[in-house]
Amino acid sequence: MEYKEIKQLMKDMGDSKLSSLDIEFPDGVKISMAKTVESGLSVVTAEKQIATTVEIPQKQEIVIEDDTKVITAPMVGTFYASSSPNKPPYVKQGDKVHKGQVICIVEAMKLMNEIESEFDGEIVEVCVKDGDIVEYGKPLFKIK
Repeated sequence: MEYKEIKQLMKDMGDSKLSSLDIEFPDGVKISMAKTVESGLSVVTAEKQIATTVEIPQKQEIVIEDDTKVITAPMVGTFYASSSPNKPPYVKQGDKVHKGQVICIVEAMKLMNEIESEFDGEIVEVCVKDGDIVEYGKPLFKIK
């Protein structure tokens, strides 16, 4: 596994709600990651026993004029509005949402990450389309 891939894996782990992750690759490389409250993210490989700590940025709330809040993508991945193509979207414009309610999925590295609303309010705009690739920090929803 290349350094770039490990670094991206660490970033994705830091951006997710997961507290730990263990991966074993077919070539025998094992990666264990666990978040700690203060020191960030630790990565240990079985072959070389290398440990790395990175600083995990705190999520920032974006507020725009007229009390509209923005929910942004917590990681790079593919945006899905529903749990499967045959199901209705979790939320649409005009829906009332509550803090902690699942509002979409972002797929990153074959992992489906449920994204929850950070606020109570009404969806005033869905900023991306189903299947769009999203970058870290890209606006997903505007809530009033």
